[in-house]
Amino acid sequence: MPPFVAGLIVFGASAAVLTLEILAVRLLAPYLGITIEVTTGVIGTVLAGIALGTWLGGRLADVVDPRRLIGPILTVGGVLALAVIPMVSLAADAGLGTGPQAILVYAVTAFFLPAAVLSAASPTVVKLQLRDLGETGSVVGRYSAIGTTGAIVGSFVTGFVLVSAIPTRPIVIGVGVVLIAAGIVAAATLGRSRPSGLTGLAIVIAAGTVVMAIVAPNPCQRESAYFCISVETASADGSERLLRMDTLRHAYVDLDDPTALEFAYTRLLGDVVAAIDPASAPIAALHIGGGGFTLPRYIEATRPGSTNRVLELDPLVLQVAREELGLVTTDDLTVVIGDGRLSLADEPSGRYDLVIGDAFAGPAVPWHLTTTEFVSEVQRVLRPGGIYAANIIDYPPLELARAQLATFAEVFEHVGVFGPASRVDGTSGGNVILLASDEPLPEAALARVDQAHGGSATLITGQSEIDSFIADAPVLRDDYAPTDQLLTR
Repeated sequence: MPPFVAGLIVFGASAAVLTLEILAVRLLAPYLGITIEVTTGVIGTVLAGIALGTWLGGRLADVVDPRRLIGPILTVGGVLALAVIPMVSLAADAGLGTGPQAILVYAVTAFFLPAAVLSAASPTVVKLQLRDLGETGSVVGRYSAIGTTGAIVGSFVTGFVLVSAIPTRPIVIGVGVVLIAAGIVAAATLGRSRPSGLTGLAIVIAAGTVVMAIVAPNPCQRESAYFCISVETASADGSERLLRMDTLRHAYVDLDDPTALEFAYTRLLGDVVAAIDPASAPIAALHIGGGGFTLPRYIEATRPGSTNRVLELDPLVLQVAREELGLVTTDDLTVVIGDGRLSLADEPSGRYDLVIGDAFAGPAVPWHLTTTEFVSEVQRVLRPGGIYAANIIDYPPLELARAQLATFAEVFEHVGVFGPASRVDGTSGGNVILLASDEPLPEAALARVDQAHGGSATLITGQSEIDSFIADAPVLRDDYAPTDQLLTR
């Protein structure tokens, strides 16, 4: 085998493995969310496949002519890459949940075998290139470096270019088709075998797998580099719409009535908006996370003359909100596209009466938006007496909510928990609103506006109650913020 061809095979197979590894996180996000646990499960599974494939590939190359192995390795690897899509759908149909065990089942079911088979290419090629035992180290080192370079290029091209330009599934299908084509060519040239019934069978299987990958159920209407997004019509006249992003219902929007707040947590945040004195006067609000842009539109409608600035990571979320959720941006409702923490650093100090935190990566708030360093930046942009209101999802024993409130208390003078009584006391789970300010929170006003629409929310602000709620929860900092692990599912 010419050295160039050998290098190309090792480079391409390694690039394909890392491409699938990066795409795995996006393929699993609609079912598991995007968490450090999902990423860990995928990386560990792919590494296990690489380890097993490299070992077995080397053993097999010692007993079978390596020239006869290259074609089947690439072809089977391509078929398994295509099978990733229907296998993920099959795992989703099993209703496995979202815990660590489910993550491993998803990852092993879909990604272990393609990683193992494609990783067998490298030792097989090395066996072909070994002509002199005196050069073993050089040959092994050379192709190890080439494989690692392929993995790096596959990672960079996929993560920085492909996922922002092309939906995930076409990329997977493209990788699979290229591998199958390369395998058929390799079998016909390196293996010195004429096209046979086996070649025809391989083509038929490959074509069938392509069809399965194309027709497999896709939960995404639109897919960005960050989210699987869909919008559902929730009323007969089409005026009410539900926004889903990955595993969560992110927003419920009434196109005809921006004051309609369907979700309980948005009604709680609406109470916070209404409790800011003087009532109905314009306020300046900063929103960390856009979603369906429900709260900015609500503030516009209920407190005319207010200004809303939204920090949203994903440009496609903004596009969907404009095209399907009735969002109209103006000089008083502006959107900044970029990471919430980086964008917050560019905001001037003392500008806002209210900061609303409503950004999620899966069911947890992104960890870098939970720490004392981030909360201190929120404090900086608030005016004296301004309020930080953060939406948190958690379940008993509320370890994440307790840690987040402990972090707020590390920075702000006054903190509180606002939500349904069963969630505040830790007997049930769901959304709760955590509040923070350097001046006393508007308890009376919150109680008044909550009761005005028949609410039954509980607010705790007393020091003894806050201490009891926080208990021994850790303060989250940039060097320790295990939000995914603290979240009880």
